[in-house]
Amino acid sequence: MNQPVIYTVAQLNAEVRQVLEQGFGSIWLLGEISNFAAPSSGHWYFTLKDERAQIKAAMFRNANQRVKLRPQSGMQVLVRAKLTVYEPRGDYQLIVEHMEDAGAGLLQQRYEQLKRKLQSEGLFAAEHKQNLPSIIRRVGVITSPTGAAIRDILAVLKRRDPQVEVIIYPSAVQGQAAVQDLLFALQRACARSEVDVLIVARGGGSLEDLWCFNDEQLAYALHSCPLPLISAVGHEVDFTIADYVADVRAPTPSAAAELVSRDQRETLQRLRQLDHRLLQFWQRQRAFLQQSLQHWQLRLQQQHPQRRLQQHSQRLDELMARAAHALKQRQRHAQQRFNYTQQRLVALHPQRQIQPLQQSLSQLEGRSQLAIKQLLKHWQQRQLGAVQQLHIVSPLQTIARGYAVLRKQDGELIRSPQQLVNGERFSVRVADGEFTATKNES
Repeated sequence: MNQPVIYTVAQLNAEVRQVLEQGFGSIWLLGEISNFAAPSSGHWYFTLKDERAQIKAAMFRNANQRVKLRPQSGMQVLVRAKLTVYEPRGDYQLIVEHMEDAGAGLLQQRYEQLKRKLQSEGLFAAEHKQNLPSIIRRVGVITSPTGAAIRDILAVLKRRDPQVEVIIYPSAVQGQAAVQDLLFALQRACARSEVDVLIVARGGGSLEDLWCFNDEQLAYALHSCPLPLISAVGHEVDFTIADYVADVRAPTPSAAAELVSRDQRETLQRLRQLDHRLLQFWQRQRAFLQQSLQHWQLRLQQQHPQRRLQQHSQRLDELMARAAHALKQRQRHAQQRFNYTQQRLVALHPQRQIQPLQQSLSQLEGRSQLAIKQLLKHWQQRQLGAVQQLHIVSPLQTIARGYAVLRKQDGELIRSPQQLVNGERFSVRVADGEFTATKNES
């Protein structure tokens, strides 16, 4: 036989507290305050009741500091609380986390229910939201044409970007007729499709004042809007269903105007920066092109046919100088031999050998002159032949006969079409100039 579980009172109260807290979590409760007490600790203690029952409640200082109303007995309130047990006395009670006036609280409850529903349907999902255009020239505004919101929007646009055109789609933004007005204005703006972005705007107000922007039908219409949509309803602390459905939420109408406009001063500063960067880029490009031009001019001078002709001409001058020097040397040697022979004749003076020697001398002198003439003629012919050969093989002479020299962009000589790919550019040197061409294979 199983032994029964025996609890102490403290254990039982602790178990009951855990069951209540885990079973219920946070709940909303509507009731009337009675027996309200606010001791020096800053905590609030009171009873919530209706016509048939009551429950004790406590709201600690860190939570009640955020409450906008001052509770008092007899007041109808809507609270969000957790169910628990005060273990020392075993009292079943509420720990209140949030408190509102009952009227506003019901609206808030409806707001939270609709918000959860639409969120579960994906109306707030980021993948459905459009980005604002990078260039906005025409802005549509759905709002009251006499309200503060449109004045704020127009003032900001006039100051920041007067070129932006504004089209107003008039609508009531408060009251029972506001929802239908908003739907009609939205439908008209989408049908016309004449603006780059659409703003739904109104100034601040209470939850009741802004309630038309929490309408379920309006939320679906905003979600289906093909135009980029900005919600600018109320003040920064106000959040409506329209804010969650729109592509972009602006905290105020003025902030929405800033989102769709460009500050002229920022634009001018940006233009100055771009102009400065363009000037720097142009200066760097010019310096680079000048350096490249000097480099190619130097390479052209080093490899130009005229340069090679100059080198051959210098070589020819050198050979002619050496030939002239050799002729002078042979002439000098011949003269020395003649002088030596003459001296021997004078020294020996054999009368009978004078005539033969004179004849021999004359022959030698004639042969010497003939040899000198033949050698000079030979060197002149070699010189003329070298000049003619240089003239024949000169690239300039070849170009002058109707031929051309083709080079790639890097200066490489083109000897075969296979050196070029289709569409590649190359330079063509002809007799009277140079031009650029492109290989084009059909």
